[in-house]
Amino acid sequence: MKKIKKIVLAYSGGLDTSVILKWLQEKYKAEIICYTADLGQNIDRKTLYKNAKKLGVKKIIIEDLKEIFVKDYVFPMLRGNALYEGTYLLGTSIARPLIAKRQIEIAKKFKAQAVSHGATGKGNDQVRFELGYHYFGPKIKIITPWREWKMQSRNDLIKYAKRNGILVPKDKKGEPPFSVDDNLLHTSTEGKILEDPRKSAPEFIFQRTTSPEKAPDKSTVISIEYKNGNPVALNNKKLSPAKLLSKLNLISGKNGIGRVDLVENRFIGIKSRGVYETPGGTVLLFANRAVQSITLDKKTMHENDEIMPRFAELIYNGFWFSKERIKIQKIIDKKKSKVNGKIKLRLYKGNIIILSRETKNKAYSIKKVSFDENKMFSKSKVEKFINYHKKLL
Repeated sequence: MKKIKKIVLAYSGGLDTSVILKWLQEKYKAEIICYTADLGQNIDRKTLYKNAKKLGVKKIIIEDLKEIFVKDYVFPMLRGNALYEGTYLLGTSIARPLIAKRQIEIAKKFKAQAVSHGATGKGNDQVRFELGYHYFGPKIKIITPWREWKMQSRNDLIKYAKRNGILVPKDKKGEPPFSVDDNLLHTSTEGKILEDPRKSAPEFIFQRTTSPEKAPDKSTVISIEYKNGNPVALNNKKLSPAKLLSKLNLISGKNGIGRVDLVENRFIGIKSRGVYETPGGTVLLFANRAVQSITLDKKTMHENDEIMPRFAELIYNGFWFSKERIKIQKIIDKKKSKVNGKIKLRLYKGNIIILSRETKNKAYSIKKVSFDENKMFSKSKVEKFINYHKKLL
């Protein structure tokens, strides 16, 4: 193995990656390139630059990937109605492949010999990052501080940070922060009191949603227009993917939509409890199924529902670039050109209510389904249909 002279670090500017930055410098005596993918999270660019430069970093890259993230990752996932274990909208899972891909591309551009991430040794993200690294740069070394150093806890990190003059951020109670990940699709919060499933999540941890109890007493009515399986307009205004999701986040979060408190089964085999906020994504998943219900045939919808759990599991486990995920995506997208229409929804105190569905697609026939007498549907064929299936009992 050649001497490591340059390392590209996935850098958020927070406690974990700031400690990792210092540790990498001490251990490898290498130049560290700090890479931050802007996926819609709250980035304090001034503080990020300041903290990295304080530790001697010369090259800091902040890249705006919001449109790519939503268009090429979030929307394809939503077209498949992906929900992990029936609850989780995969907000963190879907972000890691894109970050890993760009990190390797930057490593190649600047001739770095290694990449590094801040995922812990107990989490899913280490798998997601490293599968992406391997796919795009199998010869580039992966450095995993949480699996290599002697520090065992967040408290160890805080002690290390204080010894090295690294700023330790505080939460709203003036204490060391929860473990938080956020992007344009969601915010996740883990750790501290949340590790005990017997205890309720404190209200102050929620960042982008109003509690249903405090949401407006007056409902909000919205419309979402779909073309070729993707949302293209909100309230009759055409918007780019990232801007549509961003605006929908504000409207939905204000109405108390998108909170989930779950205990999930991690890929590596342990259970973890997390609190997720996915306001716009929750509405889009609901609207997506609504528009599919009037545009796709029964066979297609049922086949998609059957493969959805596997589709979601592949994304959760970090296999976005796998042949199997791509194969399933092709099945999901086979008839996306038929998914066109407009959905009108009422948002009220955490609830999403369908008001209307419109489409020019002919999959839904009022004449066939009407209780009024008509010649569009043969009752005699129904009897034959039932008799055939009696033989299968």
